[in-house]
Amino acid sequence: MADLALDLSPNAQTAIADALNQSVAETAVTTMMAQNFHWNVEGMAFGPLHELFQTIYEDHFTAQDDLAERIKAIDMHAEGTLAGMINRSKVVEAEGAFDASEMLQHLLKAQMTLAKTLRGAAAIAEEHGDLLTQDLAIERGREHEKFAWMLRAHLKSA
Repeated sequence: MADLALDLSPNAQTAIADALNQSVAETAVTTMMAQNFHWNVEGMAFGPLHELFQTIYEDHFTAQDDLAERIKAIDMHAEGTLAGMINRSKVVEAEGAFDASEMLQHLLKAQMTLAKTLRGAAAIAEEHGDLLTQDLAIERGREHEKFAWMLRAHLKSA
């Protein structure tokens, strides 16, 4: 087990950084999706959805930084370009105008994708004995599953 981030082998650093850069990319795309929906939501559920979308994008903005800083802690390069993140992300941008229900569905899919990606990152970190990255990935995955639950709950009334 690696005691310090820099005790990781070069192969471990690369594998973990790749998984974390994937997580950063998907978080960044989802951050912008939530902010876009925050700006554009309309209808009877405007208030609670406007607030929920803001909660999501603020959480995700902080998460991007936490994930990127972990990449730097293991002495690797954190991808920082929008084009790189969009190209890497499994979360696809939601382009166009959507009603509230469609916004919820897009964000729900993004949250589930993020949870799955972070579950994978946690497994890679565990495989290489990087408990700190594993812990971060598990905590972030838990947050995305919580947001998915909140979004599903709104869809039940939509």
